[in-house]
Amino acid sequence: MEKELQKRILSSIILVPLALFFIIKGSFLFNFFISICFFITCYEWHMMTRNKKYNVLGFIFLFFSFYSIYKLRNMFGIAEYAWLLGITIVCVATDIGGYIFGKVFKGPKLTKFSPNKTYAGMIGGYFLSIISINIYLQSTYFIGGVEITREIFIFIILISSVSQLGDIIISYFKRLSKLKDTGKIIPGHGGLLDRIDGMIFAFPFTYLIFLTNLHNYF
Repeated sequence: MEKELQKRILSSIILVPLALFFIIKGSFLFNFFISICFFITCYEWHMMTRNKKYNVLGFIFLFFSFYSIYKLRNMFGIAEYAWLLGITIVCVATDIGGYIFGKVFKGPKLTKFSPNKTYAGMIGGYFLSIISINIYLQSTYFIGGVEITREIFIFIILISSVSQLGDIIISYFKRLSKLKDTGKIIPGHGGLLDRIDGMIFAFPFTYLIFLTNLHNYF
């Protein structure tokens, strides 16, 4: 566990500031960043499902997912990056919390499709995502003094749940393809798709909430 955790932490130390820079910077730099991520993710998906009937459907979903990332970054005016960054933090915290709690507390498995997922990990994902968002909302640089209301709490739980569900769905496809990881580009994580499996579901979910104006409740 220690070596795997060290690799994950080191990868996060490199990747999180990198993603943070492009999200905040915006403009063509952000577009370039998500385009590179899109092509890498599509490549990993293709290599994993090239002989499967659902291969093309996956590409369609990935296109919509990355399109929603682009829209979330550019649809809010002055604080345009705030929502996108917040969703990213929830997904990353959910993944890290799930990994740590799952390894430490173990316990019953959450699903047979992803044998490393446990109920303890699911709860840990919720806990760390709430704590992380609270720090984010209190940060003067990003938001500045926003308290977690009941509505925001429910929204965090929803996003964390969708992120965990996305993780399980990608794990299911990896299981069908008899693969442990979608690639080897990120030490401790495998492929880029392994790293963002929850995000590619959480972002379009959030985007649909905004399209239907349900965000007014949060």
